Formats: sequence, structure tokens, C-alpha cells
Amino acid sequence: MASKLLLLVVFVFDLIAFALAVAAEQRRAKAHIAQDAIQSYCVYDSDIATGLGVGSFLFLMASQVLIMVASRCLCCGRALRPGGSRAWSICLFITCWITFFIAEVCLLAGSVRNAYHTKYRTFMIETPPSCEILRKGIFGAGAAFVIFTGIVSELYYVAYSKSNEDQPPYARDTGVRMGNL
Repeated sequence: MASKLLLLVVFVFDLIAFALAVAAEQRRAKAHIAQDAIQSYCVYDSDIATGLGVGSFLFLMASQVLIMVASRCLCCGRALRPGGSRAWSICLFITCWITFFIAEVCLLAGSVRNAYHTKYRTFMIETPPSCEILRKGIFGAGAAFVIFTGIVSELYYVAYSKSNEDQPPYARDTGVRMGNL
């Protein structure tokens, strides 16, 4: 049976990652143009969204590492018994990594882009400087994929555990394995 403690810890990590990603979306850097006597320049407000995005990135990564260590990343350890649970485990394993990658890219790209502030100044030019900011929805997309990753990774672990529980070692080779650890 799947470890309930592990599933609870992973759920809490995913919930924290989701909350941090939503908070980062709400606290994105905003800019406005300020003027002196001779120049115009961009003034940015708080940069807390970058830290929130990185925190979400790290909590999601910790969650994924926990699931993969507990399941031995599906490639190490004894072979799984053939059947529906093994097929679901493989499908959910691939889906889990795809959604994880998309979530991490969104969170990391959002954090990097939010931290970038233009340093343009205009001297006696009529056109104001371009104050670039992060587009709406980058951290939101990351938050959505955090939820998808959390659901799929927990389903993967349950399917993996079901196909691996209380069964004698399977005598035949059922697939490519890297060896027993």
C-alpha cells in the first residue's frame, strides 16, 4: 500500500508551491514612468514575486524528488508485475514529468523575467522609456501546472505501489532495469 505519510507530505509541499505561485502572480512587479527636470526613467515597485516564484519552484522540486526517491524513479529496483497498474504507472510517470517540466519552466521563467528591470533613461526625448514588466498569467500557468503535477504524481505513486505491493518477485524480465539498489 502507498505510504500515507509520503502522500500527505507531497500534498502539503504541492499546496505550498501552489500558494506561492498564486501569491507571485498577485505580486508581480509593476512599473511607472517618473520624470526629473531633464530625463524620464522607469520606477519599479516591490520585487517580492521573484522570491515567491523561486520558493514555489523549490517546493515543487522537493515534492517531485520525494515521489521519485520513494518509487525509485521507476527504473531502479525490482521489476513491476505486468498488468493494469504497471501500465498506469508508466503512463502517469511520463505525464508527471511532462507537467513537472512545464510547471518548473513557467515558475523559473516568471521569476527571472520579473526580476529583470529595464535601465533605460531618456534625455530630452519626447518618447517615454519602455518599462517592461512580466505578462499576466505566467505564474498563474505555473500554479495550474503545479496542481496538475501534484495530482498526477500522487496518482503515479499509488499506481506504482499497487503494482509493487505484497507480490513475490516476478521471475521473468518485465522490462529494462538499471539494477537492484
